[in-house]
Amino acid sequence: MEAAAEPLRTVRRLSRVLLFLSQCYILSGDGSLNLEHSQPLAQSIKDPGPTRTFTVVPRAAESTEIPPYMTKCPSNGLCSRLPADCIECVTNVSCTYGKPVTFDCTVKPSVTCVDQDLKPQRNFVINMTCRFCWQLPETDYECTNSTSCMTVACPRQRYPANCTVRDHIHCLGNRTFRKLLYCNWTGGYKWSTALALSITLGGFGADRFYLGQWREGLGKLFSFGGLGIWTLIDVLLIGVGYVGPADGSLYI
Repeated sequence: MEAAAEPLRTVRRLSRVLLFLSQCYILSGDGSLNLEHSQPLAQSIKDPGPTRTFTVVPRAAESTEIPPYMTKCPSNGLCSRLPADCIECVTNVSCTYGKPVTFDCTVKPSVTCVDQDLKPQRNFVINMTCRFCWQLPETDYECTNSTSCMTVACPRQRYPANCTVRDHIHCLGNRTFRKLLYCNWTGGYKWSTALALSITLGGFGADRFYLGQWREGLGKLFSFGGLGIWTLIDVLLIGVGYVGPADGSLYI
């Protein structure tokens, strides 16, 4: 029995020696280093430190509004052919009326155009005739119509109308102006009567006599309606309304 218990005692002694050596190793410094490093780590986990507050400043919204004139401005077209609302020009009102003149122009913001070589361009020149917008021919502007002055036999009566220059016409001054225009009036001539006379008696000039065009009527009378050719042409012209009363009035 004592011989069997002797190895067990030896193992116990060895374990005590190993335990003693491990404690000495920890106290010698290596173990203390691990404790020192592990303690701040545990502290950092437990103590989150002071809380910082961040203020989020909203970003200013970018302007996406499209200028009104952009609806009239084609992209990547010739700068010299842009509508007048798409460019800004340095004009000189002291130019000689009716004479050709050249002005320096710049495209407005957001407008893109090119020159003759298809290169992007912002500054260019335009050639135009020196005259104010209200001096333009009637074909170069559009005016409002009046429905309150359609009277009988008053060719000299006028009404104030608001007129606007067409987009691709360049001129001096305001592009919108007021102008006195003649009223739409009638002298009592009927379109149906003129067409009926042109079909039945047009070879004798009856349609032209009815409309007050005496010279043309005599010409058709003595030429027998231009041998029928003039008669056919007048039927078409009166039918589409191209030929009207000689006094400039409207059909009723």
